[in-house]
Amino acid sequence: MERYAEQTRQEFEGWEEFYSKPVDIKSDFFKQNDRIFDVIYAQQFDREFLDYLCGLADKIRLMARTKMGLGKLKHLLPHKRAMLYFVQPSTRTFLSFMNACHTLGLSVSEIRGTSTSSEVKGESREDTIRTFASYVDLIISRHPEAGFAEKTAWVLNQTERPVPVLNGGSGPDQHPTQALLDIYTLEREFSNIGGLDGKKIAMVGDLRRGRTVRSLSYLMKNYKDISLYFVAPDVFRMKEDIKGFLEKHGISFHETEDFKSIMPLVDAIYMTRIQNEYTENPSSKVETFPAFHFKTQHLGIIQPHCVILHPLPRRYEIEVSVDKDPRAAYWRQERCGMWIRAALIAYIFRVDQEILDEFS
Repeated sequence: MERYAEQTRQEFEGWEEFYSKPVDIKSDFFKQNDRIFDVIYAQQFDREFLDYLCGLADKIRLMARTKMGLGKLKHLLPHKRAMLYFVQPSTRTFLSFMNACHTLGLSVSEIRGTSTSSEVKGESREDTIRTFASYVDLIISRHPEAGFAEKTAWVLNQTERPVPVLNGGSGPDQHPTQALLDIYTLEREFSNIGGLDGKKIAMVGDLRRGRTVRSLSYLMKNYKDISLYFVAPDVFRMKEDIKGFLEKHGISFHETEDFKSIMPLVDAIYMTRIQNEYTENPSSKVETFPAFHFKTQHLGIIQPHCVILHPLPRRYEIEVSVDKDPRAAYWRQERCGMWIRAALIAYIFRVDQEILDEFS
């Protein structure tokens, strides 16, 4: 039987002090030349950046429709290499990042578990990331530990070879690129009715542990007259830090356990699953909370333009028969992830203007 060494814990002077600071103070540390360099938090994105990146993603997907256009995209970054370090299970985020890299011509390495790295020999997580930085130009990580992406980016930015770190999900706290694709999806779905400004959005399910709804909530400060409806069982209500953030920025929100009552009121319904993997015993029988499921019968209650979203994977919270309705946008939402992440990578490596020049 193979035995693993205990992982080394390294102490970095200044880290605890940095980590304890508010995000709006820390964000500048993850910039270079007044541009975002590392993507760690959703709070890094302002309205100008979001509008710009959504427009860039639209142009990338237009170019990729033709052989010539895709060829031009693939010639943008063939000299760059990316590492996909995903030690937490992932399907969509992993594949969309991988294909975003391929679209722009980057070569990709991957590690899908710590059992295949020197962490089994006791190597620290920070030294593992510094090893990646010796070989690649971009690190995209998903990790079960909150703050992992932030710490590794902080460490790398103080070395002689800093490389960008993109947070593909860090414990239950942040998933900034999911928030990007959610905004991109909403803007596209609402393109014929004035965009995202002024809309009412319901977030349903496990709001306490759902990093996707947390990250998306942070971005609401960039839009006008947004109203949020937090629909969850009492045990999974949105945490106070998000509600405090919304109150600070004057964003209207309401909390309820009556899902059906808000269905006719909102312009978008963002469904989430109950995240059993964060329970002490995820294999045990767990309540599925059927009162917070979207069923086929509910299609007659929601507005004609209402968009149904889900970050996926789903379990029982959306009936499969709902997929046929044109308002079910979650499979379109999934594909939007590849395009917005390609736009983000193009921006990080400063080839975004070359893409825009194709349309000038």
